[in-house]
Amino acid sequence: MDFQLTEEQEMIKQAARDFAQSELLPGVIERDELQKFPTDQIKKMGGLGFLGMMVDPNYGGSGMDTVSYVLAMEEISKIDASSAVIMSVNNSLVCWGIEEYGTEEQKQKYLPRLSKGEILGAFALSEPEAGSDATRQHTTAVDMGDFYLLNGTKNWITNGNSASVYLVVAQTHQDKGHKGINVFIVDRDMQGFEIGPKENKLGIRGSDTHSLMFTDVKVPKENRIGEDGFGFKFAMKTLAGGRIGIASQAFGIASGAYELALNYSQERKTFGKEIFNHQAIAFKLADMATQIQAARFLCLKAAWDKDTRKNYDQSGAMAKLYASRIAMETTIEAVQIFGGYGYVKEYHVERLMRDAKITQIYEGTSEIQKIVISRGLQQQN
Repeated sequence: MDFQLTEEQEMIKQAARDFAQSELLPGVIERDELQKFPTDQIKKMGGLGFLGMMVDPNYGGSGMDTVSYVLAMEEISKIDASSAVIMSVNNSLVCWGIEEYGTEEQKQKYLPRLSKGEILGAFALSEPEAGSDATRQHTTAVDMGDFYLLNGTKNWITNGNSASVYLVVAQTHQDKGHKGINVFIVDRDMQGFEIGPKENKLGIRGSDTHSLMFTDVKVPKENRIGEDGFGFKFAMKTLAGGRIGIASQAFGIASGAYELALNYSQERKTFGKEIFNHQAIAFKLADMATQIQAARFLCLKAAWDKDTRKNYDQSGAMAKLYASRIAMETTIEAVQIFGGYGYVKEYHVERLMRDAKITQIYEGTSEIQKIVISRGLQQQN
């Protein structure tokens, strides 16, 4: 693996950093407090190609590699993790899932608008009793011939109210277990589809998280992705790529907190010198920088595996497991370095600390990542 970024990758990283500083930083605290969706900012991200980064240009995307996506995710996450998770879901889960496994008609119909940010997508897998255990789908899709009749409830859906297109996982053949699961493209305007109230969350408050309810929703047969019974494999492979996006978000949050703490430590003085020159603070910053770099390399390795068509289940799980832990540890230390100021919203680090926690929860808890990693270890032997 070459650790040297290409000129194009460096340009993408810088473009994402410039956008985050100029467009996302202003108003980020207000959006967090008011749980305000970044509508204008997301539209601009679409115009810059950040919402369909890995989609083939033939379908309106930017045609970039996963490494470039990781670099952009880091820079966006440093400033606004809410915008980052919106970007992640649209890229890693929805666009990638449709492009990789959808029919040509599905790609032509949905990808150009999703890639340009004209519409957003959502991935609906989690349920009240089926979060980490994706095999326990209570949402059903009964085959009625020309269409499926969809009934059930989905929980914790990012972009729940802002999306126009939803990839919904449902059970079609109960007797077949996970082999009887399918995934469907559901349009927002389909009759019988309702969106529940917005969740009042600890962090990533600028993104909208909702429950979705389906009551006798008629989903055309052509909206099923893949062969009958392909849904579980689709979900697992899509989530594997999603972990790379979440790992990028996690170490991006950590990196943002570290940069703020480093700058503050070089300005704040106690006992006649900058606190950076106190060994206790310097050692904290040294640990933070080392851990963030390790998380970055794990994430880039997973992205490289994906780009080179290697199996990235294990490397993605490793990146997500480690980066999400470092996100929490780093943001907590950043608040500590700021002292009392760290507890005040205007200094940003308390928000980053709240945002960091979700990276340990979505796309599977740490225990789920360890299961994936351990399975990979068994296969190696």
